[in-house]
Amino acid sequence: MASESEKELVHFRELIDEIDLQILDLMNQRIGAAQSIAEVKRGDQQPAIYRAEREAQVLQRLKDLNAEYAQANSASLRGMENADIESLFREIMSITRGSEAHLSVSLLGPAGTFTEAAAMQHFGSKIETRFFPTMDEIFRAAETGKTNFAVVPIENSTEGGVNATLDRLTSTSLIICGEIYLRIHHNLIGTSEDSSEIKKVYAHPQALGQCRNWLNQNLPKVELVPCSSNAEGVRQAKIDPAIGAIAAREAAEKYGLRIVKENIEDEPGNTTRFLVLSDRDTPPSGNDKTSLLLAGRNKPGALIHLLKPLADAQFDMTRLESRPSKGGGWEYIFFVDFKGHHLDEDVSRVLSEIKQEAGMYRNLGSYPVSN
Repeated sequence: MASESEKELVHFRELIDEIDLQILDLMNQRIGAAQSIAEVKRGDQQPAIYRAEREAQVLQRLKDLNAEYAQANSASLRGMENADIESLFREIMSITRGSEAHLSVSLLGPAGTFTEAAAMQHFGSKIETRFFPTMDEIFRAAETGKTNFAVVPIENSTEGGVNATLDRLTSTSLIICGEIYLRIHHNLIGTSEDSSEIKKVYAHPQALGQCRNWLNQNLPKVELVPCSSNAEGVRQAKIDPAIGAIAAREAAEKYGLRIVKENIEDEPGNTTRFLVLSDRDTPPSGNDKTSLLLAGRNKPGALIHLLKPLADAQFDMTRLESRPSKGGGWEYIFFVDFKGHHLDEDVSRVLSEIKQEAGMYRNLGSYPVSN
């Protein structure tokens, strides 16, 4: 005879089965609604399957509703975490989009890079990933229409700006339509768990920089070898037992290697910001950021004059980075991020003022802020 606890377990398992059936039915309804929308949009010359601003609005609405739910049920039931809501519904959106068409994304390869993880976090798993060995090829694939999007690293909380991306942004026709923040955990990876067998460590220069102190303290005699990507380093480690690599756990699993040491990044909050690039402008979502590429005129206080309209309007500038101009002569170009969308009336006015002051001006795009 079943005990009371066993009866309770059966009851709740049956309840979960019933809820699963409801979720399945609702997912099929969602896909059906999306396919109907696709039919309505079919007459457009270039129908947009992915709408960054729309997805951002949906996610924010769900987070707000979840907060209300948690507040109303705080005594009896805790709501979902915002990160879990975003992860779940981005995948739901990805499955829904996949019922219409797969999006293609150009990424730094081979498979197993943090850039791939960032793309999956942003778009969900229903995308076609195309891997390229250099930043120029990643950009070119999206510029020429071989892929719908490109995802590239732009800055790291430890090492700062990614120069190859910053340099390529000065010449691309692509527009920023999204940003991704990815928490980075680096692992020392090899064919065995014995670090004494490792004579060389291969990794992307950014990863080597993010683990510099740990490597100096723990592997002071090991040769550090920069390579095109962390995943490429893992491929080299698979070939040669004397080579170790720095990469994500997923890369070790993908290539069948061992984790020699976990979490070797110097900073516990190590995070990389990635950009999503396409050939389409993104309408306002209600919580947006704009990125500019600027150069001042050849006069004293040029940078102050460039940024004064932002300060006067009290816009929140979230990033300022300089890079030497390819024209030489100790001239610099500046990358500026600030809160607001270029179609907002106040922002449009400020951008006009900046443009008048700039020796070079380019709006790299307005896009939803990643929370």
